Amino acid sequence: MSDALINGLAGAGGGIIAQLITYPLQTVNTRQQTERDPRKAKRKLGTVEQMIQVVRQEGWDRLYGGLTPSLVGTAASQGVYYYFYQIFRNRAELAALERKKKGVGDGSVGMFSSLVVAALSGCVNVLLTNPIWVIVTRMQTHIKKSENNQVKSVASENTILAAVEAPPYGTNHAIQEVYDEAGVWGFWRGVFPTLIMVSNPSIQFMLYETFLKKLRNRRASSKKAGKDVSALEIFLLGALAKLGATVVTYPLLVVKARLQAKQVIGGDKRHHYKGTADAIMKMIRYEGFYGFYKGMGTKIVQSVLAAAVLFMVKEELVRGARWLLTKDKNAVRLKLS
Repeated sequence: MSDALINGLAGAGGGIIAQLITYPLQTVNTRQQTERDPRKAKRKLGTVEQMIQVVRQEGWDRLYGGLTPSLVGTAASQGVYYYFYQIFRNRAELAALERKKKGVGDGSVGMFSSLVVAALSGCVNVLLTNPIWVIVTRMQTHIKKSENNQVKSVASENTILAAVEAPPYGTNHAIQEVYDEAGVWGFWRGVFPTLIMVSNPSIQFMLYETFLKKLRNRRASSKKAGKDVSALEIFLLGALAKLGATVVTYPLLVVKARLQAKQVIGGDKRHHYKGTADAIMKMIRYEGFYGFYKGMGTKIVQSVLAAAVLFMVKEELVRGARWLLTKDKNAVRLKLS
């Protein structure tokens, strides 16, 4: 099994576990980002209060709306990202060694090269998995009306029964809704700001690799030489790297969520976005720069926790896989000898 495949599978596994742990926070954050009613925005409910509100008005299941396609998306995204990241990283390391032979550099991958590697991996990931995240956003932002609200809003007994017995909003509904709005290209809504958003994991991995390298170098020159980096240290490094990346790129995340959420057609034009530039201009005009930072506190908690768990689990899975492969190779050698 190649190192790239090991990292890809480990990244997918770590991503799924992180997603399961932090998904309710992600659902609330997506709703905060796509909230366009100034009256609701002024209430400024806290994250926990919003979670309680969703449970009371729509039920526990709405905190996990879109979980299935999200898990598929997470596994695909992390798998694709780490697979291509390792391939590009290996090539960058070979190029660095070649430069060292020519007397240029110390043979290690520099910060800029790390940034380019992460960016290329992110672009491949975005282009392949964007449709999945459009569906997830639709399912997270879908408001489920309570049975009482449905009963009050209809007049006849037959209509009441139809409203109460209406099937739940699922993946197929979201797919059909996106297709009806914009056809096949609707599944790539928000792809432009998402491509720019590759700077988020790029910055994140650049910071992570830099912190990890410094920690290992410091450990190598101290009394703790030979001691590997612990899972807790990986957790903290991942959290710190994600925090820095999220603060820098959050406005793009809000724009992306607005474009991927259900568009208001035939209603208030302030809530209908034709594209990235139109969304940015309308948000500045009608909401001010505050609109670009809606739900940032929730996102920081969710993304930092998710990234920290992902890094920790991924490194442990990679370590375990390499140990198993080494053990199997040694066993084969013993049999042959």
